[in-house]
Amino acid sequence: MTAKQCTIKDSFTLQGVGLHTGVSVTMKVQPAAVNHGVKFQRIDLPDRPVVPADINMVQTTQRGTTIGRGDASIATVEHILSALAGYQVDNALIEIDGPEVPILDGSARTFYAECEKVGKVAQDAERTYFEIQEPILYTDEQSGAEYMALPADQLEITCLIDFNSPYLGQQFATLADIEDYGKQIASCRTFVFLHEIEGLIDQGLIKGGDLDNAIVIADRIMTDSELERVARKLGKSVVHVEKEGVLNTTELQFKNEPARHKLLDVLGDLSLLGTAIKGKIVARKPGHGPNVAFTRVLKKKLIEQRKLKGKPNYDPDETPVYDINQIHNFLPHRHPFLLVDKIIELSPQHVVGIKNITFDQWFFPGHFPNNPIFPGVLQIEALAQTGGILALSTVPDPENWDTLFIKIDNTRFKSKVMPGDTLILKMELLNPIRRGICHMYGTAYVGNKIVSEGELTAQIIKRDA
Repeated sequence: MTAKQCTIKDSFTLQGVGLHTGVSVTMKVQPAAVNHGVKFQRIDLPDRPVVPADINMVQTTQRGTTIGRGDASIATVEHILSALAGYQVDNALIEIDGPEVPILDGSARTFYAECEKVGKVAQDAERTYFEIQEPILYTDEQSGAEYMALPADQLEITCLIDFNSPYLGQQFATLADIEDYGKQIASCRTFVFLHEIEGLIDQGLIKGGDLDNAIVIADRIMTDSELERVARKLGKSVVHVEKEGVLNTTELQFKNEPARHKLLDVLGDLSLLGTAIKGKIVARKPGHGPNVAFTRVLKKKLIEQRKLKGKPNYDPDETPVYDINQIHNFLPHRHPFLLVDKIIELSPQHVVGIKNITFDQWFFPGHFPNNPIFPGVLQIEALAQTGGILALSTVPDPENWDTLFIKIDNTRFKSKVMPGDTLILKMELLNPIRRGICHMYGTAYVGNKIVSEGELTAQIIKRDA
């Protein structure tokens, strides 16, 4: 099932203070065109710089996620990003006149509610997904956080937390369907332990912190003098303990509200991947730093998956377009230098060839003794021969033409090729063939790995009579 990209139908504006900076800001969330993604714009700075909500833009993860480019940064982006992801908005421009997204009540409730109020609209482009195809594991050695991504038909997230606290204890939360985000996750507030507050204030953080925008959890029963000191730090005249372990004067919305908020954060940080996910994410002891590190791992996998998206399917039982005897009619190469066994796809724009790597190849005794490796230069030669068949298929008498190299650019060798491997050789035209000049991009695969790739330019020349 495919889905369309979405943006919000209309703009909405919010005002508030940043949790850590204490700076009052105005933020306007606006619709954006297809493939725009989510981007922030610092309208208070010269040239109004734009910062994409992308994992490569992350600057710090101290008590929140900050993205930036040069001197333009935006702190605590995770709640608004979580709300947009929860409402399944792909494209939006967020104008902000300060350095930090307003904390509001410490959750994504208001962001999500405003999205619901203006609604969303499907756009004329398909939504792209990162589909988890195999287990992906990540452990953050410093924090002990553990992450696992598993195949699934839609996004599911489970978070498990354990702060070794007698009041908080072990908790877990699950979002099995993104459609439930608004009711189950959006309103869950951030939380902090009482013993952390003074240290955070001393670090210049939580300047906008308040009992109205965070759940404050006491690790033990507090004396009156301790509560007075906390009140002074928070700028309050008095702080009451209405519920054992929780300083706030409001009840928790869910018994596991802290775990649900951690899930909210995970979704917000995961959205920095820049594309929706189809898969089950399990996070144990998550935090912004590990969330971002895990998202970087997913980004690498996403890039690999996109490169493999065009990988041809090879079924050895299917009749090839050209077998080895027919290839002889196109190429002048012969054993031992003919490096294409058959052609399985051929169109005006691309060609796919197959080369079976056998141990009896002439070069293996010297490349290398007791360590046979198919030379990278011969991988490029195999690609070139495959591309030559595409080029020569454009002339009526291919046996009277030769294909000669002109240039090889941006070539990369990524993995060893050894006896027993089957090379899948794909060549795609980058430009139409003109005056016999063929500019192609070649990719060689073994299984689900790209083993080599590069740009090849050749010219087909008619032989002298």
